[in-house]
Amino acid sequence: MTKQQPAETPVQATDSNALIDAKIENLKHLQARGVNPFPYRFDVTAHAADLQKKYAELKAGEATTDKVSVAGRIMAHRNSGMFIDLRDSSGKIQIFSHKQSLPPELLEQLKFYDIGDIIGVTGIVRRTPPGELTINAEQIEMLSKSVRPLPEKYHGIHDTEIKYRQRYLDLIMNEESRDTFRKRSQIIAFIRQILTSENFMEVETPMLHPIAGGANAKPFTTHHNALDMRLYLRIAPELYLKRLVIGGFERVFEINRCFRNEGISIKHNPEFTSVEIYQAYADYNDMMALTERIIEGAVKATHNGETKVKFGDREIDFKSPWTRKTMVELVQEKTGVDFTTIPDAMEAGKKAHDLGIHIKPGSNWGEVVEQIFAEKVEAELLQPIHIVDLPKDISPLAKVHRSQGNLTERFESYVNGWEVANAFSELTDPFDQLARFKDQMTAREKGNDEAQMLDEDFVEALEYGMPPTGGLGIGIDRLIMLLTNSQSIRDVIAFPTLRQVAK
Repeated sequence: MTKQQPAETPVQATDSNALIDAKIENLKHLQARGVNPFPYRFDVTAHAADLQKKYAELKAGEATTDKVSVAGRIMAHRNSGMFIDLRDSSGKIQIFSHKQSLPPELLEQLKFYDIGDIIGVTGIVRRTPPGELTINAEQIEMLSKSVRPLPEKYHGIHDTEIKYRQRYLDLIMNEESRDTFRKRSQIIAFIRQILTSENFMEVETPMLHPIAGGANAKPFTTHHNALDMRLYLRIAPELYLKRLVIGGFERVFEINRCFRNEGISIKHNPEFTSVEIYQAYADYNDMMALTERIIEGAVKATHNGETKVKFGDREIDFKSPWTRKTMVELVQEKTGVDFTTIPDAMEAGKKAHDLGIHIKPGSNWGEVVEQIFAEKVEAELLQPIHIVDLPKDISPLAKVHRSQGNLTERFESYVNGWEVANAFSELTDPFDQLARFKDQMTAREKGNDEAQMLDEDFVEALEYGMPPTGGLGIGIDRLIMLLTNSQSIRDVIAFPTLRQVAK
């Protein structure tokens, strides 16, 4: 084995304790033997999972003549390094180090290897008499010397602060966390696959917006020095995606990062991922069917073709078609009050007060209905359901319902009491859109900092003509929570937003 020259850097950790000191001493011993503890590369020819699959039929006690090279982290060692549990990105395989196959100088180095070190191993594949698939090491190379001890393996990481702040430790120690992020990638890949298979084009739109729009939310602000202008981090890509539809792209989607300056909870992170989809010549009924195809398909893709998912102590069945009910219908079922017969906002607010619900002064009729729905109905929507025909007052970008003027052709999809999708028959009338924007501006002037701003350029774009269009947004983080039995959004975002703490 050709040794790579050690790097000439001082050996000093950022802090120290007995365990760190002992590992650094091992590093120094290796350097004294001419070993570079941080070399440049290693030729990997196989991964643990592939080997386990390929040699599944290899009988106990049998050996092959197949030589492979694997690399990974030492998670356990026994008998002074004779047996090493090596874990790579795919799984675990055992390494056997013995004088019959490993040169003496490499056997001597094993005493300076620690749990947590990353090594490369070349050797012959066999299965031990007890039945463990093993590589008989002929060469072992240090690839990265770990100088900090890993958490104790039997207890893992249960401190959520460590889990979220030092995600790399969580991933090293917890197979469950690694599996969650594998499924996250799988779900996003499936969404991309199904949309492209239906002739949707993936596009990219700006993250820095001169006008905050596309959803009702408080934005993050920043400043561009060269242009001397205020910019907003993207709340939603909606208005830019609609401009592309106006430009002639009939089916577009974007898997996007959005930012909302809101509170943090088990289902809210200021930075989150969604997919937004726009289809010309479609309406919200088409978007309901698309929502079901995407989500049911993602469930099947991650659950061996099944539509049922275990979440906490309940089972959720995503099989389509899902139930459809209107927001006012569900409010009436829960409260006994039909708010379609109380169109006056002040009277509706009084009725809400009678129901024990506090309504902000100045709230319009739609906001009253939405607040009652949020407090009385939302938490009980455990199985997948589309809440359809939302009030016009709270839907500034949706077309007015074709038969009920105070409602819109909009739906929100709920699972486990959470909103996971939001969709419209998109508003394409520039005159109606301008009037809705002006209503939003009035709400902003009255103190609603989540109301949308007037985007005159978007209204002008509508004046060139936008085809009838269905639009859909799906919250990817919440969907992944449901499909991985994760109780907090922080469990499915690799690096969630956290409060800074002094060290």
